Amino acid sequence: MSQVVVAVDGPAGSGKSSVSKKAAQELGFGYLDTGAGYRALTLTALNNELDLEKVGELDLGKIFPYSISTDPSNYWVKVGSDDLTEGIRSKEVELNVSKVAAQPKVRAFMREITRSIAAACQLPGIIVEGRDITTVVLPDAQTRVLLTASEEVRLGRRAVDLQADGSILAQVSDRDKKDSKVVDFLNPAPGVTLLDTTDLSLEGSVAALVDLINH
Repeated sequence: MSQVVVAVDGPAGSGKSSVSKKAAQELGFGYLDTGAGYRALTLTALNNELDLEKVGELDLGKIFPYSISTDPSNYWVKVGSDDLTEGIRSKEVELNVSKVAAQPKVRAFMREITRSIAAACQLPGIIVEGRDITTVVLPDAQTRVLLTASEEVRLGRRAVDLQADGSILAQVSDRDKKDSKVVDFLNPAPGVTLLDTTDLSLEGSVAALVDLINH
């Protein structure tokens, strides 16, 4: 496993993906986007017309041969030989992923995949970001950070990411509320550092995260 493991949690629009990826590039670390796994599973279920709310009852190891790059400069997501890198960012996936991610069996399955991928990274360190990384997936990580921002700023960022209208943003906000019932990614647990990016630029947020990792 990488010598340094950094766990980053945060709600949608907090900047955790872009900040974590750029920080990993700056430090020469690997980068793991755990949300991509839930999105890829959701897209796989949609493509195969499966009942989204019963995905956790299936043999996930059989129907979901998942792989993801940990190279922050060469990001890709695959299920089998199918490249889903672009597909997992669709509005349809955005609006349905919480139905899949809320299932305990799905979360347990993805937790083990995340740990396995992180352990396989041979770089000096790896930044793993998601929603329950600091408390459930990698609670022993050397650096644990909850990256957040005001709701207004977060929704503004998601609007740019998704090119979304008000109805889509309302559903994204509702997704955060539903997901927060499964895992608390809005309040830092003991030992987790809060990094509020409300008033920070992307560059400033990256610098702040790098500083936390280095110290």
